[in-house]
Amino acid sequence: MPSERIKEYAFLLLKYRLRSESELYQRLKKKKFPDEEIKDLLSFLKDKKFIDDKVFVKSWINSRLGRSFGLKRISQELKIKGVPKDLLEESIEQAKKGYCESRVIEELARSRLARLKDVESDKARNRTYAYLLRRGFSPEIVIDTLNKICK
Repeated sequence: MPSERIKEYAFLLLKYRLRSESELYQRLKKKKFPDEEIKDLLSFLKDKKFIDDKVFVKSWINSRLGRSFGLKRISQELKIKGVPKDLLEESIEQAKKGYCESRVIEELARSRLARLKDVESDKARNRTYAYLLRRGFSPEIVIDTLNKICK
């Protein structure tokens, strides 16, 4: 049975946001809790449904799509958080079904270009391109969209 100290710390972390099992494991390991105690706690939390990677991934994808991030960036973030590859791929495929990346890119590009209206057009275009890549959109779609907008 996990100690109260490790439970308190885990619940403190989970109070702020959902976490993947791997992410929680890493945080507890960083605090130098014994491996056996961490495994006991993770199994306890899974049994009680406090951690569930499927729920975490779905929540993360929805929250990041709501903030207009690209699927490529979301996928990278989830890899860093230790989400299993098969779950990650399946969830990203699900997200693609109801998501129009080109429309989101176009909205972001238009708003960014409007903000950069006082900047030389080539510079504004390059800055917008870099901005969209940082947000995790694929270069091909970004270039096509910028070509369409900047005609």
